[in-house]
Amino acid sequence: MHFNSEASFKWLYSQQISKVKDLARIVQASHLWDEENEYREKLIGLRNDGSWNCDLRDTSRAASVLALTGIIFPEVKEWLLSKKTGSSWNDDVYDSTYALMALADMGHHDPEGCRWLIDNYGPKWEHPGTTALIITALIKQSGCREENENGYAGFIDERAKWIISQKEHDAAWKTLATSNLVIQSLILAGSKNVTEDSFNWILSNMNDNGSWGKDGGDINTTSLSLITIHEYMK
Repeated sequence: MHFNSEASFKWLYSQQISKVKDLARIVQASHLWDEENEYREKLIGLRNDGSWNCDLRDTSRAASVLALTGIIFPEVKEWLLSKKTGSSWNDDVYDSTYALMALADMGHHDPEGCRWLIDNYGPKWEHPGTTALIITALIKQSGCREENENGYAGFIDERAKWIISQKEHDAAWKTLATSNLVIQSLILAGSKNVTEDSFNWILSNMNDNGSWGKDGGDINTTSLSLITIHEYMK
C-alpha cells in the first residue's frame, strides 16, 4: 500500500503553527516521516524552565514527542512528577494519561498511577477516545504488551475489544481525531482487529489540499492522520 505524504506536509508548512499541542503533533508526524523542518526547535523554544505554559497536558505532549526524537530534559520530568497528587494527576483521567505517557517516554515508570487508571475505570470514562488514551498510557508504562507483572495485559485486551465493538459509521469512531487516537492505540496494543476499512476511512476523509479536518483542514487532525497512516503501514 502506497501513500504520498508530500501534499499533507505542504499544507502543514503553509499554516501558522504556534500552539504547543499542534507543534507537538507535527513534530511527531515529521519525525516518523523523516521530514526536516524547524518545528522541533520552535517547540523547544517555547519551554519555560521545566514546563510549557505551566500546563500539564501541553508539557506532557511536548515531553513525549521530544523524547521520541532523542531529547529528554530532566527538569521537565521532575516538573511532571511534582504535579502528581496522591496516585494521579489532579484526579483527572486526561491529565493522568498524558503525564504517564510522557514519563514512560522519558524512562520513568509509575505503577501507582497505572493502578489508579485501572481501579477507577468505569462508565464515566467508557468512551472510545478516553479508553484509547488509557490503553496507550498503560502499554507505554508496562514497556511491552505482554507485560503481566502489574496486571495490565488483561485489562488492555478487554478494553481493546470493547473499543472495536463501538465502531459507528463507516468503520470509524465519532470523529476523525478520535478515530486516529483509537486506531493508534489498537496498533500499539497489537490488536488483530485493526481492519483495513478503518484505515481506508481515514484516507477517504483526506481533503483535496492534502489535509484532514473541517473548513479546509485542521493542524491537529492532519498531523494525527499522518501519524496513524505511518504506523498502520509500518
